Amino acid sequence: MRAPRFRTAGAVAAVAALALVVAGCQSERGSEQPNKPEQLVFGTAGDPKTLDPALASDGESFRIARQMYETLVAPEEGTAKIGPGLATEFKPDASGLVWTFKLKQGVKFHDGTDFNAEAVCFNFNRWYNFKGLLQSPDVTSYWQDIYGGFAKNEDQDLPPSLFKSCAAKDAGTVEIAITKVTSKFPASLALPSFSISSPKALQDYKADEIGGTADNVTYPQYAMEHPTGTGPYKFVEWDRTNKVVKLTRNENYHGATKAKIKDLYFQTISDLDARKQALRSGKIHGYDLVAPQDVKTLKGEGFNVLTRPAFNILYLAINQSGNPALAKVEVRQAIAYALNRKAIVDSKYPEGSTVAVNFHPPSLEGHNDAVTKYDYNTQKAKDLLAQAGYATGLTLKFGYPTEVTRPYMPDPKGIFELMKADLEAAGIKIEPVALKWTPDYINKMTSGKDHDLHLLGWTGDYGDAYNFIGTFFDRQKDEWGFNNPALFDQFAAADKEPDLQKRYGLYKELNKTLLDFVPGVPIAHGPPSLVLAKNVTGVKASPLTDERYYTAEFTS
Repeated sequence: MRAPRFRTAGAVAAVAALALVVAGCQSERGSEQPNKPEQLVFGTAGDPKTLDPALASDGESFRIARQMYETLVAPEEGTAKIGPGLATEFKPDASGLVWTFKLKQGVKFHDGTDFNAEAVCFNFNRWYNFKGLLQSPDVTSYWQDIYGGFAKNEDQDLPPSLFKSCAAKDAGTVEIAITKVTSKFPASLALPSFSISSPKALQDYKADEIGGTADNVTYPQYAMEHPTGTGPYKFVEWDRTNKVVKLTRNENYHGATKAKIKDLYFQTISDLDARKQALRSGKIHGYDLVAPQDVKTLKGEGFNVLTRPAFNILYLAINQSGNPALAKVEVRQAIAYALNRKAIVDSKYPEGSTVAVNFHPPSLEGHNDAVTKYDYNTQKAKDLLAQAGYATGLTLKFGYPTEVTRPYMPDPKGIFELMKADLEAAGIKIEPVALKWTPDYINKMTSGKDHDLHLLGWTGDYGDAYNFIGTFFDRQKDEWGFNNPALFDQFAAADKEPDLQKRYGLYKELNKTLLDFVPGVPIAHGPPSLVLAKNVTGVKASPLTDERYYTAEFTS
């Protein structure tokens, strides 16, 4: 059945509000170049949570933050490789524990104050000294994910902090000390959560005076009305009634190129079909996470569909804790051989998707193509089951999520049904376990209870393989239900290796070990797409969703 254009009253209201915004844009042009549009409107799936990236963890907050703020290091355009940002150089000492950052000169925050070494240390010390509700994992999730704890942990379960100190050696030089060598540093500094804010604005607008509870946060004045960075766009207003955030060009931007389009709007339109219709009618100039089935259609209509390099993975996790059969490597190998992963990619994923070989994308250093591969072979799967003592088959509970799609999992039920058919053809009977994505599915599957197999995946945060394999097998051990001290030691050795080339070699060894051990099966990498209007060019797709709109321009 064909879906209606606008599924909800909320979608209708959003587009109606958008019409007012666009009308306002037209009236604002005034004496500006009349034949050159000066406003770009991007349709978002949801509202940002906060405009202080230190307190954000959601993609819509980050999308806006990336236009206003900058970080010490940054992904090179169109890649996940880390390069200079607000720091022109960065290098460790011999121990790997003290990093020196040389800073750009002549950079100003949007409030006219100087970006310098003292400003950098002010931000780091702010994060490190968070107190009270600011230590909730729901409020400062990325600080805790990367750095662990704080100067004074208020929860005994918080670990010691990775951050040790920040010292301004002179106006253009910062030394940041950490407590142990880790793959997370400095790559993670490219995350929007570690954007550098104006110390004056943070103080003037009481950035740390957070209220409410972890489940219902009241964000400070800074986070809602006065976000202040160094980026190519600066904040104008957040109209929460009409769900619009407006930014305008930073005329004093330090970069070689100032924003080509004067005003940038982010308009929430929660319904995907409504966003598509708003694009077609000219009410917006782009939106993200194009449905795979719409990619070809929108391209055919002349829209600029940008496909990001795949920086994600779908995997089938095998839980060894509850079913003794799954503790046998022959059974796990049989599951891997039973799956026709190419057929899954060909039928359920957009063009450009690939079958996964490792548990992280091939674009990351440490990827190893010379691992054990499990090409589709139903007979081999049956033979391995027989070797393990299950010639007559076995029964497994298989979990998959409902009410969700992800770039790495565009059709959870459809993917599950293909896998179910493959496994049953090999003699493995499947009992479906279908659960709502949040909170039921995530909580149950990552705890490793009451199921044998499940689908899950990951979209990377920053450009290091450990952000994938370390997250899965070093931090989320409960999900897999096994104890393998030798494998865990390999992870620890790789993470603390200070020499990058040696670390990449250790990642390759880890990938080989993982594919021999078969804790699960890597399935697919799916490239997500965003779409821009027919006359909008200049934006480059990023695997990290790090698109910068200051390079966008209208061709007519």
